[in-house]
Amino acid sequence: MLKLYGGAKSRASIVRWYLEEIGLPYEFVLLDLQAGEHRQPEFLKLNPMGKVPVIVDGDLVLWESGAILLYLAQTHGQLPSDAATAAKVYQWVLFANSTLSQAMFPPENRDRQLPSLLAGLDATLQGNTYILGADFSVADVALGSILAYLQMLFQVDLSPYPAVEGYTERLRSRPAFQKGLLGANA
Repeated sequence: MLKLYGGAKSRASIVRWYLEEIGLPYEFVLLDLQAGEHRQPEFLKLNPMGKVPVIVDGDLVLWESGAILLYLAQTHGQLPSDAATAAKVYQWVLFANSTLSQAMFPPENRDRQLPSLLAGLDATLQGNTYILGADFSVADVALGSILAYLQMLFQVDLSPYPAVEGYTERLRSRPAFQKGLLGANA
């Protein structure tokens, strides 16, 4: 069975959300990050960077939430078969994990970068149910989790971006989001 290592409030919840979406059984190994369990030699053998999430799937050990999401999507038939459409999935996962997440910290980044990023995202989402159109994908997990963190951690007001606001409401209503990202009924 796949093992997912993470902390109580860590980016491992992004992977948990996707595992719940695709219905893949997994064991969640809860590390006490406050006590430094992620810096112990045994964990550092899994990820020498001392960060979570990490998955162990058979002989594969993989870290970085975006890489894990894309691996799970590929191995469970959730990536488009044509390269151009798959590249769009990669684009949004990388955008979420790099560009958008970097705009969260420090506060001056949020003030300077976030409005233009959210405006561009709002324009992209106009008329779309999900980031790639009508169908939910792993890209929505990557993007939706960072948008959820913006609201949970910084109470970012999305009302000036109605398409983004509607998108986040649709994602929040998903049972897998509730269980994986928020820990409801976990």
